[in-house]
Amino acid sequence: MTLSPAARRATGLVLLAIVLATACTFLGRWQWNRHVNRDAAIRLVQTNYDADPVPLADLVPTVDDTLDPARVWHPVTVTGTYDVDATVLLRNRPVDSQPGFHVLVPLVQSDGTALIVDRGWVAWDDDASGEVDVPAPPAGEVSVTARLRPQEVASGRSAPAGQVQAINVDQVLAAGDADGLEAYSSYGALVSESPAAPTALGTLPMPSTDPGSHLSYAFQWWTFGIGALVGFGWMARRELLDERGVPRGPGVALGDLLPAEDGTVRVPRRRRVSDEDTEDALIDAQLP
Repeated sequence: MTLSPAARRATGLVLLAIVLATACTFLGRWQWNRHVNRDAAIRLVQTNYDADPVPLADLVPTVDDTLDPARVWHPVTVTGTYDVDATVLLRNRPVDSQPGFHVLVPLVQSDGTALIVDRGWVAWDDDASGEVDVPAPPAGEVSVTARLRPQEVASGRSAPAGQVQAINVDQVLAAGDADGLEAYSSYGALVSESPAAPTALGTLPMPSTDPGSHLSYAFQWWTFGIGALVGFGWMARRELLDERGVPRGPGVALGDLLPAEDGTVRVPRRRRVSDEDTEDALIDAQLP
């Protein structure tokens, strides 16, 4: 069966509408999933961030245990001694748009196990050369309250000696020449230390709870998909109607919409077929 040119155009328009609507549906679903994930992360922060601290062993009993995802950001208390010689700087983590470094130090407990503690951050020097003066942590035994977080995925990027690109426990220990330490696979973001350090580091910022625009983007994509079906569907219908000779309706000229001298607007009327038009049509039909 051979389709007429109008039918082929209409079919092409319908197929294009389906393709666009399908793409918009998937893009909307993608944004919806991002909204759902973002909403879950926000609720996790709101639930755990200001919870009462519990002993470290309550959340991760041993170094072989991993942190329950539902307990991320929950504060814990742990007592030990900072291994100052194993201090490592975390690169490329600006705070409030201020470039600087996070200071990572292993806190070694009495049984020899260690928890990597992100003690805070230090800004670059004034000439942005990357040289920083890191204040020392408290000496001797210290009681630390920190919010637990899972270690980050190991980074494949290189870093200068004593620095890392991610808070990955193995990479942090290697950069601090402390490979022999047995450490938890989670790390702690410092809340407080007792006794306090002689010079405090910059406070770590609270994670953002801004939901973003993912939900509105999802509905926008779905609206575009519906619009594609309606718009191109209407165009396909017009192609078929035009082929069958169905009139589109009276045309409206711009002049018909302009106000007359007396201020009234002329209402366009359908043009009546005159006797002259009928006579011309009959003559045209008889011509070869």
